[in-house]
Amino acid sequence: MSKKRATLRRRAQTHVEQAPRDARRPAKRTALRRRARTERPTREANLSQAILEALEREGAPLTPEELGARLGVAKRDGAALEVALQSLLTSGALLRNRAGSVLVARRIALVAGRIEGHPDGFGFLVPDAPGAPSITLSSVEMRQALHGDRATVRVTGRDARGRPSGTIVEVFPRAARRIVGRLHAEHGVLFLVPADRRIAQDVLVSPVKGGPRARAGQVVTVELIAQPSAHAQPIGRIVEVLGDETDAGIEIEIAVRKFDLPHIFSKPALAAARVLPETLHAEDLANRRDLRALPFVTIDGETAKDFDDAVVCERDGRGHRLRVAIADVSHYVDADAALDLDARERATSVYFPRRVIPMLPERLSNGLCSLNPEVDRLAMVCEMIVTPRGEIARYTFFPAVIRSAARLTYNEVWQMLESGAATAGREPLLPGLQTLYAVFQRLAEARLRRGAIDFETVETRMIFDARGRIERIVPETRNDAHRLIEECMLAANVCAGKLLAERAHPVLYRVHDVPAAEKVVALRDYLGEIGLQLGGGDKPKPKDYAGLLERIRGRPDAQLLQTLVLRSLKQAIYSPDNTGHFGLAFDAYVHFTSPIRRYPDLLTHRAIKACLTGGRLEGIDWEQLGRHCSEAERRADEASRDVESWLKCDYMKDQVGGEFSGAVTGVVPFGLFVTLDEYYVDGLVHISELGRDYFQFDPARHQLVGERSGRRFRLADRMRVKLVRVDLESRKMDFVLA
Repeated sequence: MSKKRATLRRRAQTHVEQAPRDARRPAKRTALRRRARTERPTREANLSQAILEALEREGAPLTPEELGARLGVAKRDGAALEVALQSLLTSGALLRNRAGSVLVARRIALVAGRIEGHPDGFGFLVPDAPGAPSITLSSVEMRQALHGDRATVRVTGRDARGRPSGTIVEVFPRAARRIVGRLHAEHGVLFLVPADRRIAQDVLVSPVKGGPRARAGQVVTVELIAQPSAHAQPIGRIVEVLGDETDAGIEIEIAVRKFDLPHIFSKPALAAARVLPETLHAEDLANRRDLRALPFVTIDGETAKDFDDAVVCERDGRGHRLRVAIADVSHYVDADAALDLDARERATSVYFPRRVIPMLPERLSNGLCSLNPEVDRLAMVCEMIVTPRGEIARYTFFPAVIRSAARLTYNEVWQMLESGAATAGREPLLPGLQTLYAVFQRLAEARLRRGAIDFETVETRMIFDARGRIERIVPETRNDAHRLIEECMLAANVCAGKLLAERAHPVLYRVHDVPAAEKVVALRDYLGEIGLQLGGGDKPKPKDYAGLLERIRGRPDAQLLQTLVLRSLKQAIYSPDNTGHFGLAFDAYVHFTSPIRRYPDLLTHRAIKACLTGGRLEGIDWEQLGRHCSEAERRADEASRDVESWLKCDYMKDQVGGEFSGAVTGVVPFGLFVTLDEYYVDGLVHISELGRDYFQFDPARHQLVGERSGRRFRLADRMRVKLVRVDLESRKMDFVLA
């Protein structure tokens, strides 16, 4: 490690209040580099804004040359102007007319946004403007665009459901776009059927001399060489042969490409990871508290490989002193360096059954940053004094060096806590674990008083055979060791949120908005049908939801009711605007505890370190970064679900013709979703299979009602079904009534 970096590391102080004034003066050369790094995107953003303002003032299209003259752009800055123009054109904020002039898209009643396809061939434009309604695009319009493309659309009317509909004016396809799917041959012509069913067009495959050789039936990736148009299909060339549909792990390879997950680290990032020293040096430890004598432990699942957090607790008078140590990833990953750019692009690790696509190279995620047992590791520590009532009386953050005493699992810890006896070799750790359990009980009581919403969901675990296929699916029991770690992490996250909110330092908050009024009304209507109530009037509070969940906890339909309650809530996102976390009932909440696998947590660490040294993170577009991290999180969840659905379909394909017991877990206009009791998989009973009747959908009561017979199919109904079809490509199973 260079002397320069060591000097910077020594400037970190252990308390905000104790940061000396000279620690706030970075080296001149470092400051110049930081300034150059942050000013570049700022200049580009300023130029883009100036272009938009000039066009608005002009009230008419301008050529790039005319724009340059209006803005006083020198010839040497012509390239910067072109870059800014291209960025605005790509985003859809500007359009270029046939004369080559540019104009503001919104001035000609056009809407810019991203296209979302539907498996049935139609699609939607999701506008860039927050809160704007999606615009329906017919299957004819969708012939000239692909799911994921950016486009501008002119609203032309309303569809049958009263939603705005439109026509595509211009499509901005992604450069060098790649699509994964299965190769087919017909009359000597090769074509690709995309794995992403939201891409309704088949892709014609052009033979390339010397390119990868593939045969019909194999899974391949093609790169588009011709975009679709109103009268022609897209054309692509094969760039990658993934294998046969039956190959072990093929479902993950498909999902990685289907959801466009970054999965190959850049050469500069790998090179940067390789040169990091294996062991800590004296300069790494400067101005860090040495906590290696404390018996920190990590508590995780049996298959975990990256350990972000370690905990230790001791009595402090009538209360407790809880320390949560989190891997100090920011020590190794500098802002805007190669490792940081790759991590920012990924924004999160993606977890599949039997495989992880990490946010950081394995040398960091499973090595240098992971709090492995019996090795010295750098950490950021949140130390909290917890009162007998479970309230945090005071807290502080500081950099430290720790040495984890043991890598424990949830089941192992719970076994020791429940029995009061340590497993072999763990005897010295038992008193500390019991103290941790005591502070957990205090924190849990405070959570109950606060009225935080607590869902008790049934988790499942897939057991695989030697071929990588599901052997069985088993329920995963959640015990108090899981909850212990959860409460410790929540406490540290809340303290981080408080610190940054009090210091008015920008950060990405984890925000969870209040439920939408129409969702609350729909939930209340259904609960009323079964004799339950949600308190709180028009604006229920978290404690009203918590009270409802407590009342339904012992019911046989508790899991389904919890699902309904969960669906009535909004999705949590990352945002620089602190609107609080409704579900957890916190005024300020950030993610601090998982910087190995979540980029917002890494940003939180940097923000806290800036506060500790009296500095401030500059040159960051927090709004854009919040959107990016939220979208990456959703993308990762979708990819994981896609793989799990494929594996479950593969698991059930040999069971076609079998009869099973299950419960209705979803009611939709076109049928019923049924989850099988012992298999933990679900499929559809189509409305046409319910009997010789016309069934009407009643969304308020979550039921389908036969017009002639009056027969009702409701949420949580028990039924016997027969599995009649499994479609691996669409990840769907079809049932009929048995």
